[in-house]
Amino acid sequence: MNIKKVLLKARKQVFGEMLGNNASLFQGEGFEFTELREYVHGDDVRKIDWKTTAKLGKPFIKIYREERELNVVTALMMGGSTYFGTVKQKSELMAELTALLGFSAVKNGDLFSNIIFADKLYSMSRPNKKFFGIESIVREVEKFDMLGKKSAYKEFSDTLYKRIRRKSLLFIISDFVGEVDFALLSKKHDVVALIVRDKFEEEPDELGYLRILDMEGDKSFEGNIGHVEIQSYKEALMENDKKLYAHLKKNAIRFTKIYTHEEPYLKLAKLLGAK
Repeated sequence: MNIKKVLLKARKQVFGEMLGNNASLFQGEGFEFTELREYVHGDDVRKIDWKTTAKLGKPFIKIYREERELNVVTALMMGGSTYFGTVKQKSELMAELTALLGFSAVKNGDLFSNIIFADKLYSMSRPNKKFFGIESIVREVEKFDMLGKKSAYKEFSDTLYKRIRRKSLLFIISDFVGEVDFALLSKKHDVVALIVRDKFEEEPDELGYLRILDMEGDKSFEGNIGHVEIQSYKEALMENDKKLYAHLKKNAIRFTKIYTHEEPYLKLAKLLGAK
């Protein structure tokens, strides 16, 4: 991974001439709920409180007051499966997303911190608003050795709930292959899921006879990978994603999938509603 290139690109996109005059990625994020009032024509329909509306039989919206400062946290699940990519590694895309979100937080005057997790907690940075702090965090992501480390999602969720005490805009960055449960976490924080994938993972070719190593352990597979094996694998991944999307939607967690060949800034801007 060319970490200097990642940092330069992210900083240029957030502060450069073409995009530097744009609103922050977090525009409209720094608001705290204060009260309910009846809906009037012209109100933002996205602020409708549907539970209250259903109970009272007429639409009510949530009123917010602006907070001065956001607490932005990126939490990276860097198990061995992130050591993969045909265009670039998923771990490199995760570092780029961390840089973009970190520089955006600094631009907006918000606090930013980062967590690295796999089978256990490996790193939790102190909240900061400095450029060198962001660069240090991204370099730490780049140096992290994920090979042989399992993705322990339950421990990940429990650790985030216990260790992040202040209400935060929490970006969970992972390939999300496995059972996840962020229900409790989503009640405490504004959670955003960034699903990092390589296109080959979802549309693999028939590879024939070969040996494959498990990046999250010491196991290996040797044999034929043909149509039957590929179809079985794709069905398992589709079932994983079906459960994942249902869980995220049920708990009002915003999410998007970003592939290694895509431009992450544009995906983030679209997801967060930056103009």
